[in-house]
Amino acid sequence: MEEKKIKFRESITPKGILILAGKNSKNNEELVAQAGKEEFVFHTVLPGSPFVNLKGKPKKEDLRYAAIFCARYSKDWRDNKKDVLIHIFRGKDIYKEKTMKEGTFGIKKFSKILVKKNEIEDFLHQKV
Repeated sequence: MEEKKIKFRESITPKGILILAGKNSKNNEELVAQAGKEEFVFHTVLPGSPFVNLKGKPKKEDLRYAAIFCARYSKDWRDNKKDVLIHIFRGKDIYKEKTMKEGTFGIKKFSKILVKKNEIEDFLHQKV
């Protein structure tokens, strides 16, 4: 029996840039595999969030929007309803060792974005 491929969660930034997000550990593996070397990828500092890939050539506001999108679907937000700290990195900075479990990756170089509680709440109230 053929295994069903899970589609990514998708969104579009207000500037028209595509955002893809994993739905589970297997889907996160697929998402990281398809991310371009120079594309931006996001994940919460704490475990339990989708990997989020921003396609194309985003502007600063697109990066912020993708970080909010990542935070919104995280366990950190679900469990705590407070500010969420996000790692942002490029596809080329992701690595996988054989001992790492499915959906887990290492990051060589990253920046951090603090997503405020009110930004996530505003995102949730947008008409999508």
